[in-house]
Amino acid sequence: MNTKLTLNLEKSIIEQAKSYAKSHHVSLSKIIENYLESLTAHTKNTTKISPLVESLTGVIPNNNTNEKDDYGNYLSEKYS
Repeated sequence: MNTKLTLNLEKSIIEQAKSYAKSHHVSLSKIIENYLESLTAHTKNTTKISPLVESLTGVIPNNNTNEKDDYGNYLSEKYS
């Protein structure tokens, strides 16, 4: 849910920020939102997982085996 926020900033800063936002094809609100989110990110998990990856989590069973041993066994069988 979006909420309106009023800020009091120096006019020159606002003009520079608007120019930056326009040249990067993004709204000034989005820039400020991203900045504030980055400031508070220490309380969140910074790694974002896509919905596709999230939906695949747990699909492959984990047998707690050593991957190096498995690969070594695979190569031994393949080239024996």
